[in-house]
Amino acid sequence: MCRLYGFRANAPTKVECGLVLAQNSLLAQSRSDSRGTTHADGWGIATFPNGLPKVVRRGVAAFEGLHFSTTAERVYARTVVAHVRNATVGGRRRENTHPFCYGRWIFAHNGTVREFEAVRSRLEQGTPEPFRLLRRGSSDSEAAFCWLLARMHSAGIDLDSSACDLDLLADLVADSIPRIEEFCRAEGADVPSRLNWILTNGSLMIATRWNNDLHLLVRRGVHDCEICGIPHIEDAPREDYRAVVVASEPISQEEWRDVPERSLVLIDRTVGVRVRPL
Repeated sequence: MCRLYGFRANAPTKVECGLVLAQNSLLAQSRSDSRGTTHADGWGIATFPNGLPKVVRRGVAAFEGLHFSTTAERVYARTVVAHVRNATVGGRRRENTHPFCYGRWIFAHNGTVREFEAVRSRLEQGTPEPFRLLRRGSSDSEAAFCWLLARMHSAGIDLDSSACDLDLLADLVADSIPRIEEFCRAEGADVPSRLNWILTNGSLMIATRWNNDLHLLVRRGVHDCEICGIPHIEDAPREDYRAVVVASEPISQEEWRDVPERSLVLIDRTVGVRVRPL
């Protein structure tokens, strides 16, 4: 299992407090989450400077050394995806560390594809060779991402463009997750898969809850941070500031809400957010 963090805002925003300084920051969760589980098998932070994805990944624990903290400290961004890994499929290698990236798309996963050794062949059968060859590691998550990219391409989504219809993408994701679950059951899985995903091209973001915890926070207006005491936006304060955070666990004392089981969180270009059944 892993811990996820996804962030979208309509102005560049500093995210160091949520990733590093908060009592239940992603860094703190890498040492021990709310269940006492350590997530020490790698970390990654993805941003979109100049509209193009940039990913920093390491195959070591976020709490080993200062690289995670110093990377997070430098981030002012409208879109951020961060992840700390507790490996279930695939060893502790940088290639297996999330988020994964292709074209303009960033993907991270919290969970496990059950009976993956058998399910992998089903995913590969549905993944044309150009997309199969994108896979660099051995994780179930990256295999699912390559398969999803192939489905997006077949649906007419330009993987190198920032333009994308959010509802089309949502329908595709809403079809894809139950289909993977069907693959797992067909291969004898007697425990449901856990398929919490974050998928974004920097303008849109989709997060899924499927048999794993997920929480949502909506911020409106500029306020002093409860942790550092200052606002986090880089520019002058703006009355229409909006931000949305999705995370495996609440990070701050703000009014987080539980995302319903088997739901999609859809965040559009204007940082409008809605939740729909998956």
